[in-house]
Amino acid sequence: TSEQATSRWKLFGKRLIARKPIEQILRESSNTQMKRVLSRLDLIAIGIGAIIGTGIFVLTGVAAAENAGPAVIVSFIIAGVVSGLSAFSYSELASMLPISGSAYTYTYATLGEFIAWIIGWDLILEYMVGAATVAVGWSAYVVSFFKDAFNVEFTPKTTQAPVLWDSKNLTFKVNHGAYINIPAIFISLAVTALLVFGIQQASWVNKTVVVIKLVVVLFFIFGACKYVDRSNYHPFVPPREGSSYGAQGVFKGTQRVFFAYIGFDAVSTAAQEARDPQRDLPWGICASLGLCTALYIAVSAVLCGIISYSELKGVASPLTYALEFHKNTKWLRILIELGAICGLTSVILILLMGQPRIFFTMARDGLFPKILGRLHSRFKTPYVPTLVSGVVCAALAGVLPVDILGDMTS
Repeated sequence: TSEQATSRWKLFGKRLIARKPIEQILRESSNTQMKRVLSRLDLIAIGIGAIIGTGIFVLTGVAAAENAGPAVIVSFIIAGVVSGLSAFSYSELASMLPISGSAYTYTYATLGEFIAWIIGWDLILEYMVGAATVAVGWSAYVVSFFKDAFNVEFTPKTTQAPVLWDSKNLTFKVNHGAYINIPAIFISLAVTALLVFGIQQASWVNKTVVVIKLVVVLFFIFGACKYVDRSNYHPFVPPREGSSYGAQGVFKGTQRVFFAYIGFDAVSTAAQEARDPQRDLPWGICASLGLCTALYIAVSAVLCGIISYSELKGVASPLTYALEFHKNTKWLRILIELGAICGLTSVILILLMGQPRIFFTMARDGLFPKILGRLHSRFKTPYVPTLVSGVVCAALAGVLPVDILGDMTS
């Protein structure tokens, strides 16, 4: 029996370091049952759809107010450079191993099953918590949009989380008068339903909202730049206060806004639905990241110029809030709110598209129950993990605030 136990442990140890043959991965990729309908433009739109969202419309103000001040511009540059290095690696690996597992599959082929299992869980939690973060931001902009456009105010009881996060004391506080964030729950479940019906339908919706949000971001940059007051940039790096501001604050801001770049890797999860994955995946990853980095830097520069960073504390919709301090900006605010709603919708869409495909690939490899590896007989989508992901995302978005969810993701 001792020999049998030793033999079992040896087999278990071998499995932990067993690598998945590249030939098998390529064979699975070529024999996929998913529909190959995504073009190069679709993949670039997926990248832009996933990246531009909370980083511009929500976390820009949070990072400036609590961490870096106007130097949040530098935080975005540092995070963009680091993300660029990662994007080059993703591009090379995605073209070599064009399968939906993303970093999970790349790790399985090089470092073995155990490390791949850990990476897979990292991706699953990143996409799920990331989608919940964006859903909370979506809720804030919907509330702001209805107030500005229709003079309708929603009660905090059903549009805010029941708890708040105190970043200085590192504790939760009760948000009195708030019980649940229903709009955040609604958008999470609505996007989940769309993803169950098919990738092509989801791609059409994504391309439409990507065009809208790019136009809106450009409207903000060029429409708000005339309100820039150079005094708001001084001090560019505010003196340190506790764990905020100073050089440390710039890097803490980098850590916080790094969340804004999450999404370019989601392009690789669509590998088995791309028409020519080996050519088009690198384009989708690098082109989307480069464009979004430039827009992030421009938006953060304008935002910190039109309002003092100290005014942005606790603000979930900083772009429209900053414009409220300037005359004749109502229609620009409404336009930005509409663009933010569309933009954040596409981010939720892409994150909840990528996460179930990691589930699906891991289930096909035997690391999750087989039920998570099923495709819908009609729509050819991994519907079971899509439903599971959507429900958990909705639960997180309904009860947690945007700052703690953003920190959890980063």
